[in-house]
Amino acid sequence: MAATGRLELPAVLMAGIVFLWTPPHFWALSLFRRDDYLRADLPMLPVTHGEPATRKQILVYSIVLVLVSLAVAPLAGLGIVTWVAALALGGWFVLEAWRLERGPSVPRAMSLFRFSILYLFVLFLAMTLDAWWHVHGS
Repeated sequence: MAATGRLELPAVLMAGIVFLWTPPHFWALSLFRRDDYLRADLPMLPVTHGEPATRKQILVYSIVLVLVSLAVAPLAGLGIVTWVAALALGGWFVLEAWRLERGPSVPRAMSLFRFSILYLFVLFLAMTLDAWWHVHGS
């Protein structure tokens, strides 16, 4: 927006990715630290609604996150690098969330938490490379 004076669709989609990524990322961590939040009387989802509801919300948000990330390549004028990264990383993200939903455990929550960091980094790196290639490539 600063460069063009307009809010463009790619920026909205990228903000949407971060917005949708944040809940599963932090809720996975909050499953690991649930007792700490409970003792501190902090209203994190596992404390206020329970662990099963938290795991379900993690899965729902993960699915929507993947759908938005898959929309980035065609709607933002990016290419195959972004689409493949979104598909592969998104599939892994949903698989991690599904595993957590089906077999709750602290190690699975932490696995999702750690992967979510990699997910966001690699997805945005793929978008950056795709955009660079679009401008400077063939």
